[in-house]
Amino acid sequence: MIIGTHMSIAKGLVKTAENVVRMEANTMQIFSRNPRGSNYKVYTKQEIEGFQRIRRDHGFGVLLAHAPYTMNLASDQERVYEFACTVLREDVARMEELEIENLVFHPGSHTGIGIEKGIENIVRGLDQAVTGKEKITVLLETMTGKGTEIGAKFEHLKMIRDAAGHPERIGICLDTCHVFAAGYDIVHDLDGVLEEFDQVLGLKLLRAIHLNDSMMPFGSHKDRHAAVGEGEIGLEALLAVMRHPLLKGLPFYLETPLDDEGHKEEIRMLKEKV
Repeated sequence: MIIGTHMSIAKGLVKTAENVVRMEANTMQIFSRNPRGSNYKVYTKQEIEGFQRIRRDHGFGVLLAHAPYTMNLASDQERVYEFACTVLREDVARMEELEIENLVFHPGSHTGIGIEKGIENIVRGLDQAVTGKEKITVLLETMTGKGTEIGAKFEHLKMIRDAAGHPERIGICLDTCHVFAAGYDIVHDLDGVLEEFDQVLGLKLLRAIHLNDSMMPFGSHKDRHAAVGEGEIGLEALLAVMRHPLLKGLPFYLETPLDDEGHKEEIRMLKEKV
């Protein structure tokens, strides 16, 4: 099982990797830069080498970087859009240098221009960042559909990927909280949801799962994560996701509202039950 949590890298790459080992996880997700801003750290060669050594020595699985929440690649506002394009271009290159396998981002909100126009903007931005020569895969995240958010339907993600210049470098990250809030019933019909995903996108494109419970009810279109087993999805349904034969080989990343000790206990519990 490949399982980890979202980790702060405020203390640097090496300290973060050491913390992953202490938590008895074997992967992690990090922000590619300040999640609420634009700043990012420049790492020394020594720190990067130390980070890679810990990854190898402890057999870390596939790592995931998360682009900042401040980018909106679907926006029609020039300043907002250019910022998002710049962030994606830079972070694809930066995470590639760190040998991180996947970079996930929220597709964005069209803010009134419509889904089709918003998707056109996303595709133009992706095509600036993804040349097809990278090893890293850029992942589109499934979303709740709050407001004018794009990505609440599997079809939205298909439209983006199909129109992109290098679809071979674009995959999908499924967030359990988000799809539940979007109206995909993973509690009572997980097989049906996966069948629909396969028909629309193809399960081969699914590269990562954000394993989160939901504070909000089914179909609420609201993004509020809960600790595993403490929300509306519930422990058994999330264990069913982890145990599913079509999913169990994927990396799972917890984005639950707990501190490091809480996440360590959450990982321990999931390992025991799966």
